[in-house]
Amino acid sequence: MHRKGVSAALATALAGLLCAHPAAAAGNAPGNVPETTSTGARFTDLDVFNLEWANDPQVAPDGKRIAYVRQGFDVMNDRRVGRIWLIDPDGGNHKPLTDRQGTSPRWSPDGKRIAFLSGTDEGTEIYMHWLADNRTARISQLPESPGRLTWSPDGRWLAMTLFTPAQAAPMVKMPKAPEGARWAPAAKVIESLHYRADGRGYLREGFTHVYVMPAEGGTPRQVTSGNFNHDRGIAWSRDGSALYLSANRRDDWELKGNDTELYRLDLDSGELTQLTNRYGPDNAPLLSPDGRFLAYTGYDDRGLGYHVTQLSVLDLERGGSRVLTADLDRSVDDVVWDDASRGLYFSYTDQGEGRIAYAPLHGQRRAVVDGLGGTSMSRPYSGGALHAAAGTLAYTFSTPSRPAELAVAGRAGPRLLTDLNGDALDHKTLAAVESVHFPSSLDGRQIQAWVARPPGYEPGRRYPLILEIHGGPYAAYGPHFAPEVQLYAAAGYLVLYVNPRGSTSYGDEFANLIQHAYPGGDFDDLMSAVDYAIDAGWADPERLYVTGGSGGGILSAWIVTHSDRFRAAVAQKPVINWYSLAYTTDIYTIMFPYWFANPPWQDPMPYLNRSPLQFVDRATTPTMLITGENDFRTPISEAEQFYQALKLNGVDTALVRIPEASHGIASRPSHMISKILHVLAWFARYDHKAE
Repeated sequence: MHRKGVSAALATALAGLLCAHPAAAAGNAPGNVPETTSTGARFTDLDVFNLEWANDPQVAPDGKRIAYVRQGFDVMNDRRVGRIWLIDPDGGNHKPLTDRQGTSPRWSPDGKRIAFLSGTDEGTEIYMHWLADNRTARISQLPESPGRLTWSPDGRWLAMTLFTPAQAAPMVKMPKAPEGARWAPAAKVIESLHYRADGRGYLREGFTHVYVMPAEGGTPRQVTSGNFNHDRGIAWSRDGSALYLSANRRDDWELKGNDTELYRLDLDSGELTQLTNRYGPDNAPLLSPDGRFLAYTGYDDRGLGYHVTQLSVLDLERGGSRVLTADLDRSVDDVVWDDASRGLYFSYTDQGEGRIAYAPLHGQRRAVVDGLGGTSMSRPYSGGALHAAAGTLAYTFSTPSRPAELAVAGRAGPRLLTDLNGDALDHKTLAAVESVHFPSSLDGRQIQAWVARPPGYEPGRRYPLILEIHGGPYAAYGPHFAPEVQLYAAAGYLVLYVNPRGSTSYGDEFANLIQHAYPGGDFDDLMSAVDYAIDAGWADPERLYVTGGSGGGILSAWIVTHSDRFRAAVAQKPVINWYSLAYTTDIYTIMFPYWFANPPWQDPMPYLNRSPLQFVDRATTPTMLITGENDFRTPISEAEQFYQALKLNGVDTALVRIPEASHGIASRPSHMISKILHVLAWFARYDHKAE
């Protein structure tokens, strides 16, 4: 899938995006449909395995080369895979770094080596590639998988985080079993507040600490201590004598896990100096090239379900911090200094679309480029990655018709460097995706959605509609490629995906409209979206379907207990009973005060009144439930409660259990395909013409 140039289809998509004025896109009148020009075959389930996407770009210190992770799906092992590739900023000299799978490429300060992570039979290890010799070697023998790989300024050391097991004395001493006896496995005692995590299972006792290791290989040395986790970021001091890190070292850190601070760790003495002091997260420390300033992200925690993450800078010489993005009502991410220490590049999401901006230490913030995204490979979530050095800014570029490609920002606009999917998608007819805005029936607020029209769409004809609802609930959809949307559209459905109130990228006030009231007004926004699609003449009002995952799962269940307008529904990994979830989810410490005002034993009624289970007697819509069997976020017991209640009430229902899957039921490609096919099969069962 490596090509020298950019395909005509992708170039056209890029040109169209750059030429479209945002106001014009937002003002598309109902019925003003962009037609699909391709006449190829439709996107199919097995085409998922042909997709590739760029991620984690890293620009060399001299700006002349870019390393990035080229990701895709392995059809034989049914896994996501990634390999590191190199490319010039003009798109030339595109080649793999090694033949090993790898992630997290990090350039040495002199640009002569790249350290990266790669899996082995023993676990994830650190590898080093010497560019001049084109040689790669493993340089670590680690007891655990490393994270936060960071070079020292002189290139002699690597800092990283490692899980460090704790040696707890057993609670009881069992009698010795007779020789040859086959006793049951020993009991496992749990005393930690956080004892299991979705996707990881039951946790081992221990903490994440910071280590340093010679870049030529050797023994890692633990440099942090205590029963605390030090996993929110690492930065070296300019002279390499100290590390800046983020951690929560409160005595009650398990209950107040969001309250991290920045620290300076002297590597010789081990002295730890606290640099910030506010209630809320202070994360991702990043030292300016001149060593004077420490940038970081965070906010003052006000106990809300959503907070806007801001970019701050700490003056290490004079003391004191100031916020650089106080006037930006959007959360920042992916921060990187310019080479002159005069300001920082960062990303944020605005109305579903990823953007990159530059914030100077003095002066006005300026926009750099739009179109960031495409790294969430399933549904059209916002996201993306960027990096900059020596005047080269590389990032992942996304459109509704392509997963993330690698691009660089220039004065004339973005320039695409890769075409990873031209051979897989150029001959396919994909769904045309259009952004629309409409007022909510609840209070007239403007709500944004996207409409994906099936290939061969005929203006004036009404189509069956799938309302697809995002999770979170504090998350956002956007104009990004999504296999799920494309496969639904390829099956002949009009797909409507919405950012109702509670969604991010529309500001603090919009997101917190659902504070202690979810689900609630977001239901009205979603119904208004369906009404808009019907009034526009696109959707058949007699052939409406709804699905969504996690937060979208609870809203799907809420819809079928508060409306009978849909022919069928699929609630994926839903919350059905907030009262039971508060005691069984792996994130139970955020249920209150963030999502509920009081704990369930003090005030149970808000938990019950916001639960679809409380209204199951109103449900008549045929409803399928899909959940991973190893889901610790919204455990399968939630779906089982709704399944059994619907059965007892005589409603058509089915329960689909995804073996070995956690909350991310689409993380393996076959699971993604299976989920989509089950949704389509359930809808097809009820998609007969109304008499």
